Amino acid sequence: MFDVTPGMRRLGATVLGMEAIVVALATPVAITIQNVEPSLAATIGIGMAVLCVIVAGLLRYPAAFIAGTLLQILAIATGFLVSTMFFLGAIFAALWITAIFVARRVEGATKR
Repeated sequence: MFDVTPGMRRLGATVLGMEAIVVALATPVAITIQNVEPSLAATIGIGMAVLCVIVAGLLRYPAAFIAGTLLQILAIATGFLVSTMFFLGAIFAALWITAIFVARRVEGATKR
């Protein structure tokens, strides 16, 4: 595993928090524009948003970063319900990866 730094927690929680909002807002889009069954759209959209918030709260543990990475994959997969989510999921995945590496690099440089 790896050491979780405070910067990684902050940036990761920020990415997951914003992602929770975007995924939740994709739910009405899936229902009204993409004609997805409301129960399916609500289960996936709201469920993913809740998972993002839960994982954001658990980022003090290294395993939460694995769960966050899996959430990024699921966010991209929601593009099968709302096609724009392919693009938005990829952006959030890039932000997630950047948050981890930038925080580690910055905090590594400040420790010297």
